[in-house]
Amino acid sequence: MATSRTQRDVWVYVGIGAMVSALVLFSLVPLVMGLWQPRTAADGVVNGATPLENQALGYQLVLEREPDNVNALQGLLEIRLQQKNLTAAIAPLERLGQIKADQVQYRILLAQLKTQLEDKAGAAKVYREILLQSPYNIQALKGLSGLYAQQERPAETVAIVQNAITQAIKAQTGAPGTVPPDHLTSLQLLLGEIYLSQNRPDQAIAIYEAASKVNSNDFRPVLAQAQVMAQTGKLKEADPFFQQAIMLAPVQYKDSIKKIALQVTNQALANQNSAPDGRATSPTPAPILKSE
Repeated sequence: MATSRTQRDVWVYVGIGAMVSALVLFSLVPLVMGLWQPRTAADGVVNGATPLENQALGYQLVLEREPDNVNALQGLLEIRLQQKNLTAAIAPLERLGQIKADQVQYRILLAQLKTQLEDKAGAAKVYREILLQSPYNIQALKGLSGLYAQQERPAETVAIVQNAITQAIKAQTGAPGTVPPDHLTSLQLLLGEIYLSQNRPDQAIAIYEAASKVNSNDFRPVLAQAQVMAQTGKLKEADPFFQQAIMLAPVQYKDSIKKIALQVTNQALANQNSAPDGRATSPTPAPILKSE
């Protein structure tokens, strides 16, 4: 049976959201394994087990004597992740999050693992705790809004990010420099991504326009707006935005944006030509723009 226009449009906007999503965390510090370096095995290994199991036992022996030994906790966590034993990774990660409270990445990873283990209530609790300390943390907002989306709570999915944007703007107005412009732009891009996932391209474009006004030197909202326009059939309108994004982008990203513009435009043209009503069908994700 042919796909209905409504269903087709939903997949268009979800696909665009996947492309735009790469821009949200652009230039932020990578998570997970960047937190630590590989370690050698601790003393006290036991023969007859795999090397990883021996190393894990060694770290556990150290932790029996020194429960807050950061090196041992990090080593044990690294091994559990290598073993893909997410359940066993929770305990050392929780302790690291408590000891290294100033390093929010541990708690972000904890929430991500809880989500993978289907402990959504536990993950949401961790994200909320992070946001109490860092109300504009992009990764926590993205994680918590994603949980709301999975639970089909669209209004709350939008509200959690919209409230953060409102508070960030108030903070920036009262004390300039409180929220860096790039960070505020990332919040707005995240909200645009959510609007696209809800099949609301007009609201997404509106938030990208607002982001461009607040931070006119940032190419990301301009590029996001161009992508949405192109994939929704507004190719002529999209072209100047692609050109503006290329002009604003740092030198190392200009070629990537040109490739994105070409691919998105060509795919949109192909979709129009193949669709009976001339509307875009399903997009092919553009190359991800990576930070360096």
